[in-house]
Amino acid sequence: MGSFPPEDPGNPTVNYRGEKRSNETHESKSDPEAQMARKGAGKEAKLSYSGDLLVENRNGLIVDSRVWEATGTAERYAALEMLQELPGSGRVTVGDDKGFDTAEFMRECRTIWVTPHMAQNLGRRGGSAIDSRTTRQEGYAISQKKRSASRNVLAG
Repeated sequence: MGSFPPEDPGNPTVNYRGEKRSNETHESKSDPEAQMARKGAGKEAKLSYSGDLLVENRNGLIVDSRVWEATGTAERYAALEMLQELPGSGRVTVGDDKGFDTAEFMRECRTIWVTPHMAQNLGRRGGSAIDSRTTRQEGYAISQKKRSASRNVLAG
């Protein structure tokens, strides 16, 4: 009867189902700076980075990009950094998914003259940080129709 050596990383008989994964339990051998992250609720966590694009909505052109350690808030920080570096002095709008619907992100956007057109996270405890000042505007409804997974920037 054959037996497998203990702690064999290539051992296909090891079953990790149900075990908690964290940055303390997993590290990339080729890139120790990679962090555990999941793409959504119920999805498995994988060693990765956060890659973000700032996309001009009217023509679909990539305006800027960032790669950050996957921290859970990296996307919001990358978005704010890219928005602050936009050339020009006119007001712009930014649209994204409900993960960006936080009071802190809304406040930071307004501080840098960016109107937040995020999808509302109505299921969050405390409700959406996006109020009727934004949602009652015709432009908000248009942004929600055009919104995609990447940051969408509209000039004007």
